[in-house]
Amino acid sequence: MTTFDDRERAYESKFAHDAELNFKAEARRNRLLGEWAAAILGKTGDDARAYALTVVTSDFDEPGDEDVFRKLSADLSDKADEVTIRTKMAELRLTAREQILNES
Repeated sequence: MTTFDDRERAYESKFAHDAELNFKAEARRNRLLGEWAAAILGKTGDDARAYALTVVTSDFDEPGDEDVFRKLSADLSDKADEVTIRTKMAELRLTAREQILNES
């Protein structure tokens, strides 16, 4: 083994770890967004959990955050504007990432 091989393996390992962390944080953020939106919609208990799951699964429509934003925007059309939703998305992204990092 050369130093180059060791560095290459370390880089690949870090890349895989970062990708996994990002995936978990995005899924957590989407669940948190779903719980936030469910509360605004007056959903509680199993209905709130089921709604949060629909927000999580909406992220599988296309790469990026726009699919989640569109879902929330449509569902909250008369209760929250674009700025409110996007601000909450950014806020909960940080919260989710911190939660994931603290679990490790």
